[in-house]
This record gives sequence, C-alpha cells and structure tokens, in this order.
Amino acid sequence: MPNDNQQLRKESIKYLKNAPLRENDPKFICAISDVAYEFLTTDEVGLIEQLYFKMKNIALRNKILYGLIRCRHLELKDFFQKAYKKERYLDMRLLAIHGLAQYASEEEIEKVMQHFLKILIKRPETTPYNYQEYEFLRSAFGLPLLIKKYGYPCFEKTLQQVEEQYQNMPEAFRGHLTFDEDGKQVSLRTPMKIKQMIDRFYESRNLR
Repeated sequence: MPNDNQQLRKESIKYLKNAPLRENDPKFICAISDVAYEFLTTDEVGLIEQLYFKMKNIALRNKILYGLIRCRHLELKDFFQKAYKKERYLDMRLLAIHGLAQYASEEEIEKVMQHFLKILIKRPETTPYNYQEYEFLRSAFGLPLLIKKYGYPCFEKTLQQVEEQYQNMPEAFRGHLTFDEDGKQVSLRTPMKIKQMIDRFYESRNLR
C-alpha cells in the first residue's frame, strides 16, 4: 500500500494537472503546498516546473523553489539556472542558487555569484530598506548554510558584503526577523513593534 506521502503526492499532482491556473484559489494554493516534493518523478517535476514559470504569485513560486531543492534524486540544474534568471528579489535568487549548487561546479557557482554580488551592491540605491532580503541572506538558511555546505570563497565574500550593507541600514530596519536552518521564518518582534520602529524612523526624517 502507498504511504501517506505518496498518496498525498498523487492527489496533489492529479489536481494540479487538471485544474486551471488560479493562483488565488485556496484549493490551488493548498495543492502546491501539499506536493510531496522529495518523492516527485521526472514527469511530475516537469509539471511543477511548467507551473512555476507560468506563475506570477511570488509566494507560490517560493514554495516550489523550497520544494524542488529537496529533489536531489532528479537532475534540475537547468531549472534552477532559469529560476535564478526569472527571479528579481535576492532571497528568491539565493533559493535558486541553493538548488543550483547541488549540480553545478564551483566555477559555475562563482560566475553566478559575481552577478548576484553586482545586484546586491546596487541595492542601497534601488531598495535601501528592503530588510526582508538581507535577513534571509544572512540567516541560518541563507549564505551561512551555503558556506557550511560548500565552503566556496564566493559565498563568504557575498556574506561580507551583505553584512556591511545590513549594518549600514538604520536600526529601525534591523533585527525584525530571521530564518531557521529549515528556511522557516522566525519573528523576532511583533508586527506592531516593527510598525512603530519604522513609523518613528520616517517621522524623524520628515521633521528634519
């Protein structure tokens, strides 16, 4: 008899194969979450990849990236290369790098990280207070985990740049959240406290 994970995978895949792409439909969202990614077959992962590249919903793409990182038994190098190019937020790009690093050589990863670093360095000009990105990059699941697993100097260099830019941000945008080694978000302050700190920051700027 199939175990619960296999049964859940089959039911979710069957639904996603036949259902219309409705990214705000609770049933569709649950199906994406319920896929047992580590048990996917080559054909099934092909369906998931197609859905990923059609989706506009960042949260759903995020779930798929997290899921496909666990598919180490499948050859997904091409997918993660394309996913890196598709994403615009650095936390999403780093998720793609997590997957890509499982298949690519150190030289290939170094080239990707050179591109990543160029984007990172421009962040203070384009989105100076996007603290969610920084917190993911420096978290237990971000660059520190990649350094621990692979030890590539390019990861260490990027983390140093992340820390420099993070420390240069106003205190109002630091220390609100982090991510554990499983990639789950951990809140360090309440939403009300975060809002108060950020509101005070903008109020102080307007008073000058």
